[in-house]
Amino acid sequence: MKIDPNDFQVPQGRSVDLKKWPTRIKPLVKTKQRYQELLATHVSRLSERQRVLYASGRHALLIIFQGMDASGKDGAIRHVMSGVNPQGCQVFSFKQPSAEELRHDFLWRTIRNLPERGQIGIFNRSYYEEVLIAKVHPEILQGQLLPPESLAGKALWEGRYGSITDLESHLYRNGTRILKFFLHLSKEEQKRRFLERLDDGTKNWKLNPADIKERGYWKQYRKAYEQCLAATSTKKAPWFVVPADSKEDARLIISGLIIRALEEIKMGYPVMDAAQRKSLQAMRQRL
Repeated sequence: MKIDPNDFQVPQGRSVDLKKWPTRIKPLVKTKQRYQELLATHVSRLSERQRVLYASGRHALLIIFQGMDASGKDGAIRHVMSGVNPQGCQVFSFKQPSAEELRHDFLWRTIRNLPERGQIGIFNRSYYEEVLIAKVHPEILQGQLLPPESLAGKALWEGRYGSITDLESHLYRNGTRILKFFLHLSKEEQKRRFLERLDDGTKNWKLNPADIKERGYWKQYRKAYEQCLAATSTKKAPWFVVPADSKEDARLIISGLIIRALEEIKMGYPVMDAAQRKSLQAMRQRL
């Protein structure tokens, strides 16, 4: 099965209407068993490329997940990254900012956790929250201790988009490759998943009243995402709109695109020079 990135990538400079992007596609596989086999193959290939990334130590990969509540971000990370060596991968989840974080610019709390070369870094939500939830709930800005002149409506958001794309361009120039996944969930499927969490005692903990309240801002979030995706999807740091009504299809798409990104990086295991090979021979003799 081949994943064509053009089916999901947001072209740079294009407007985005999420009503025209599917939340469900024709199933990529016909059976649960075939899905499990294919996902296992993807996980194995991803693990292999991660080892080369770690050994070469020249590049990093930053993977960003965004999406509405219950869109499957946690599950995608857990299943897709299940075979990656924990030494070479870190996951960060960003919730409500702390008092210390509010005293810094909006990028500060996330960029402290950027992956070093040789590593895969995963952001479950990210600095993009500052042009999403903060746009839907502008009262959040009042708690960010910004100077009054910075709260100038449209200029604020355009400035933040610019800061984000500048940061991602800087990271790319310095060896960090970036993949950004928006898990595109329908409102009907979100309702079904919320009800499942209410009905299943082992999943009650996943749901809280705030999730239901935020569901009431569905149209506002959709508009905020449309503006964000259009403003910040670039050739060097593209956004991919992943149909998320099927968790299985979403995981296969995500894993396939991650593998493709890793395979496009020119890297390999370090090659020993003559002196290093001589040292290895000396070690062999001592053994």
